[in-house]
Amino acid sequence: MSHATEDELEQALLEVRALIESTVAIHRDRSIREQQIATVDGGYAPVLETAASLIRGAVRTIDIVDARLPGTEEAPARKARSERNLIYSAADTVKVRVLTSPALVDEDFVREQLALDHPVAIRVARVPPLQALLVDGSTALVMAESAAGVRASLIRAPEVLHTLGTLFESIWRNAVPAGERIVFGDRDRAALARQILGALRAGVTDEVAARELTVSVRTYRRHVAEIMALLGAQSRFQAGVRAAALGLLPSPAPGTAGPHHG
Repeated sequence: MSHATEDELEQALLEVRALIESTVAIHRDRSIREQQIATVDGGYAPVLETAASLIRGAVRTIDIVDARLPGTEEAPARKARSERNLIYSAADTVKVRVLTSPALVDEDFVREQLALDHPVAIRVARVPPLQALLVDGSTALVMAESAAGVRASLIRAPEVLHTLGTLFESIWRNAVPAGERIVFGDRDRAALARQILGALRAGVTDEVAARELTVSVRTYRRHVAEIMALLGAQSRFQAGVRAAALGLLPSPAPGTAGPHHG
């Protein structure tokens, strides 16, 4: 999947937030017997209680998107621990997946899962500020942050659930397992790695990329192999996909399209 496709997925997630907000507004104005989207009012405690109830009632799957804005809540670490602990109330037969952003990876939680018989699967990708809990594909609890604050909605509307589920699967397939550490070394090596990733994205030849980086072709190819190993990639294309998912690719300079082809 290309960098452009990653941007499209990110834009699609933002559109999901807008869809949720507009649908909530519509349902507020309608008197219907069974609301498909309901706002969870009363602050953080009712949201946590709703999440706990959904997790305990899960039968097959629990998919979680945890990509809140860092620093937007009071005592975020304590709240995050409370939320993670809810997962342990799910039945052992329920498959749990967590999709999070690079800035929010909890390494202690990742290590904790490695020791369990039924670990939570955790992957990392670029995800816009959104928290969502999808249970059995039939119910979702979504918290979207905006300038107006956090809005929590309990969703049973099929069209919204389908969109959320499809987007989760699309990003999950190309996200990086949280247990795979992406460490390029010191600042200079990290900068070189980003330049090489940029060259791979642009599709330039090894000879041209090596010349622009003032290294030999043999050295350049060794660096590429090391980066692929760090990313757990089996091909250069897969390395580019995973780098894009983690936000590791450099931003092209204004007015340029990356390295030039030879």
